[in-house]
Amino acid sequence: MYMKKILLFGLLLFSTFSLSAQQNIYGFKMKDITGQTVKLDTYKGKVVLIVNTASKCGLTPQYEGLESLYQKYKDQGLVILGFPCNQFMGQEPGTSEEILTFCTNKYNVTFPLFEKIEVNGDKTHPLYQFLKGKLPLEGKNDIRWNFEKFLIDRNGNPVKRFAPKMKPSEIEEEIVSLLNTK
Repeated sequence: MYMKKILLFGLLLFSTFSLSAQQNIYGFKMKDITGQTVKLDTYKGKVVLIVNTASKCGLTPQYEGLESLYQKYKDQGLVILGFPCNQFMGQEPGTSEEILTFCTNKYNVTFPLFEKIEVNGDKTHPLYQFLKGKLPLEGKNDIRWNFEKFLIDRNGNPVKRFAPKMKPSEIEEEIVSLLNTK
Protein backbone atom coordinates (compact mmCIF):
# COMPACT_ATOMS: atom_id res chain seq x y z
CA MET A 1 0.00 0.00 0.00
CA TYR A 2 2.83 2.37 0.91
CA MET A 3 4.59 1.66 -2.40
CA LYS A 4 1.37 2.30 -4.31
CA LYS A 5 1.05 5.74 -2.69
CA ILE A 6 4.65 6.61 -3.55
CA LEU A 7 4.11 5.54 -7.16
CA LEU A 8 0.90 7.58 -7.37
CA PHE A 9 2.63 10.63 -5.87
CA GLY A 10 5.54 10.25 -8.29
CA LEU A 11 3.20 10.02 -11.26
CA LEU A 12 1.28 13.09 -10.11
CA LEU A 13 4.51 15.02 -9.55
CA PHE A 14 5.86 14.02 -12.98
CA SER A 15 2.66 14.99 -14.82
CA THR A 16 2.54 18.33 -13.01
CA PHE A 17 6.21 18.99 -13.77
CA SER A 18 5.90 18.03 -17.42
CA LEU A 19 2.89 20.34 -17.87
CA SER A 20 4.64 23.24 -16.17
CA ALA A 21 7.83 22.50 -18.12
CA GLN A 22 5.91 22.95 -21.38
CA GLN A 23 7.33 26.15 -22.87
CA ASN A 24 5.21 26.54 -26.01
CA ILE A 25 2.20 25.06 -27.78
CA TYR A 26 4.24 22.75 -29.99
CA GLY A 27 4.19 19.78 -27.62
CA PHE A 28 0.41 19.40 -27.75
CA LYS A 29 -1.55 17.01 -29.95
CA MET A 30 -5.19 17.75 -30.66
CA LYS A 31 -8.00 16.06 -32.55
CA ASP A 32 -9.33 18.13 -35.42
CA ILE A 33 -13.05 18.35 -36.11
CA THR A 34 -12.87 15.20 -38.28
CA GLY A 35 -11.11 13.21 -35.52
CA GLN A 36 -7.61 13.32 -37.03
CA THR A 37 -4.68 13.92 -34.68
CA VAL A 38 -2.89 17.21 -35.31
CA LYS A 39 0.43 18.02 -33.69
CA LEU A 40 0.53 21.72 -32.94
CA ASP A 41 4.14 21.80 -34.06
CA THR A 42 2.54 21.74 -37.52
CA TYR A 43 2.15 25.48 -36.94
CA LYS A 44 5.82 26.23 -36.15
CA GLY A 45 6.83 29.59 -37.57
CA LYS A 46 3.21 30.79 -37.76
CA VAL A 47 1.38 33.38 -35.70
CA VAL A 48 -1.51 31.47 -34.12
CA LEU A 49 -4.78 32.75 -32.68
CA ILE A 50 -6.46 30.14 -30.47
CA VAL A 51 -10.17 30.69 -29.82
CA ASN A 52 -12.79 28.72 -27.90
CA THR A 53 -15.92 28.90 -30.02
CA ALA A 54 -19.67 28.22 -29.92
CA SER A 55 -22.41 28.16 -32.55
CA LYS A 56 -25.36 29.37 -30.47
CA CYS A 57 -23.86 32.37 -28.69
CA GLY A 58 -24.38 36.10 -29.03
CA LEU A 59 -20.70 36.28 -30.00
CA THR A 60 -20.99 33.62 -32.73
CA PRO A 61 -20.88 36.30 -35.47
CA GLN A 62 -17.18 36.67 -34.53
CA TYR A 63 -16.65 33.67 -36.81
CA GLU A 64 -17.04 36.13 -39.69
CA GLY A 65 -14.34 38.44 -38.34
CA LEU A 66 -12.03 35.53 -37.57
CA GLU A 67 -12.42 34.16 -41.09
CA SER A 68 -11.82 37.63 -42.52
CA LEU A 69 -8.53 37.92 -40.58
CA TYR A 70 -7.55 34.43 -41.66
CA GLN A 71 -8.17 35.15 -45.34
CA LYS A 72 -6.36 38.48 -45.15
CA TYR A 73 -3.22 37.21 -43.36
CA LYS A 74 -2.91 33.45 -43.88
CA ASP A 75 -0.37 33.93 -46.66
CA GLN A 76 1.74 36.01 -44.26
CA GLY A 77 1.72 33.25 -41.66
CA LEU A 78 -1.47 33.63 -39.59
CA VAL A 79 -3.43 30.57 -38.59
CA ILE A 80 -6.56 30.58 -36.46
CA LEU A 81 -7.46 27.48 -34.46
CA GLY A 82 -11.08 27.14 -33.33
CA PHE A 83 -11.88 24.93 -30.34
CA PRO A 84 -15.62 24.42 -29.84
CA CYS A 85 -16.70 24.32 -26.21
CA ASN A 86 -20.11 23.60 -24.68
CA GLN A 87 -19.32 24.86 -21.16
CA PHE A 88 -21.06 28.23 -21.40
CA MET A 89 -24.83 27.76 -21.13
CA GLY A 90 -24.69 24.79 -23.52
CA GLN A 91 -24.11 27.06 -26.51
CA GLU A 92 -22.20 24.43 -28.52
CA PRO A 93 -24.41 21.33 -28.21
CA GLY A 94 -23.82 19.87 -31.68
CA THR A 95 -21.70 17.01 -32.89
CA SER A 96 -18.43 17.69 -34.70
CA GLU A 97 -20.20 17.16 -38.01
CA GLU A 98 -22.97 19.63 -37.09
CA ILE A 99 -20.44 22.21 -35.92
CA LEU A 100 -18.41 21.89 -39.12
CA THR A 101 -21.52 22.15 -41.29
CA PHE A 102 -22.73 25.22 -39.40
CA CYS A 103 -19.36 26.99 -39.55
CA THR A 104 -18.77 26.32 -43.23
CA ASN A 105 -22.34 26.99 -44.39
CA LYS A 106 -23.13 30.05 -42.26
CA TYR A 107 -19.70 31.73 -41.98
CA ASN A 108 -17.63 30.09 -44.73
CA VAL A 109 -15.02 29.13 -42.14
CA THR A 110 -11.88 27.66 -43.67
CA PHE A 111 -9.48 27.95 -40.72
CA PRO A 112 -8.80 24.75 -38.74
CA LEU A 113 -11.51 23.62 -36.31
CA PHE A 114 -11.00 21.00 -33.64
CA GLU A 115 -13.09 18.59 -31.59
CA LYS A 116 -15.05 19.99 -28.70
CA ILE A 117 -13.00 20.42 -25.53
CA GLU A 118 -13.41 21.75 -22.02
CA VAL A 119 -11.61 24.96 -21.13
CA ASN A 120 -12.51 25.23 -17.43
CA GLY A 121 -12.99 22.90 -14.48
CA ASP A 122 -11.62 19.48 -13.60
CA LYS A 123 -11.63 18.31 -17.23
CA THR A 124 -9.86 21.35 -18.69
CA HIS A 125 -7.87 20.28 -21.71
CA PRO A 126 -4.08 20.43 -21.07
CA LEU A 127 -3.68 23.01 -23.87
CA TYR A 128 -6.00 25.38 -22.02
CA GLN A 129 -4.32 24.62 -18.68
CA PHE A 130 -1.08 25.68 -20.36
CA LEU A 131 -2.53 28.83 -21.97
CA LYS A 132 -4.21 29.98 -18.77
CA GLY A 133 -1.01 29.25 -16.83
CA LYS A 134 1.10 31.35 -19.22
CA LEU A 135 -1.35 34.26 -19.43
CA PRO A 136 -3.27 34.24 -16.13
CA LEU A 137 -6.01 36.64 -15.16
CA GLU A 138 -6.09 38.25 -11.74
CA GLY A 139 -8.35 36.36 -9.37
CA LYS A 140 -10.19 33.43 -10.88
CA ASN A 141 -8.21 32.35 -13.94
CA ASP A 142 -11.08 30.80 -15.88
CA ILE A 143 -11.93 31.31 -19.51
CA ARG A 144 -14.66 33.93 -19.16
CA TRP A 145 -16.92 32.99 -22.07
CA ASN A 146 -17.01 31.78 -25.66
CA PHE A 147 -14.56 33.47 -28.02
CA GLU A 148 -11.79 34.23 -25.54
CA LYS A 149 -8.63 34.49 -27.64
CA PHE A 150 -4.94 33.66 -27.13
CA LEU A 151 -2.36 35.12 -29.48
CA ILE A 152 0.72 32.94 -30.00
CA ASP A 153 3.98 34.18 -31.54
CA ARG A 154 6.00 32.43 -34.27
CA ASN A 155 7.93 30.49 -31.60
CA GLY A 156 4.77 28.99 -30.11
CA ASN A 157 4.74 31.29 -27.06
CA PRO A 158 1.47 32.75 -25.77
CA VAL A 159 1.88 36.53 -25.78
CA LYS A 160 -1.56 38.05 -25.27
CA ARG A 161 -5.01 37.06 -24.02
CA PHE A 162 -8.11 38.85 -25.28
CA ALA A 163 -11.54 39.09 -23.70
CA PRO A 164 -14.43 37.31 -25.44
CA LYS A 165 -16.20 40.52 -26.46
CA MET A 166 -13.06 41.86 -28.14
CA LYS A 167 -13.83 41.65 -31.85
CA PRO A 168 -11.27 40.12 -34.21
CA SER A 169 -10.87 43.49 -35.98
CA GLU A 170 -9.86 45.06 -32.65
CA ILE A 171 -6.84 42.77 -32.34
CA GLU A 172 -5.72 42.99 -35.96
CA GLU A 173 -2.96 45.51 -35.21
CA GLU A 174 -1.36 43.18 -32.65
CA ILE A 175 -1.58 40.25 -35.07
CA VAL A 176 0.08 42.31 -37.81
CA SER A 177 2.83 43.36 -35.41
CA LEU A 178 3.65 39.69 -34.70
CA LEU A 179 3.42 38.81 -38.39
CA ASN A 180 6.01 41.50 -39.10
CA THR A 181 8.38 40.02 -36.51
CA LYS A 182 10.43 37.27 -38.14
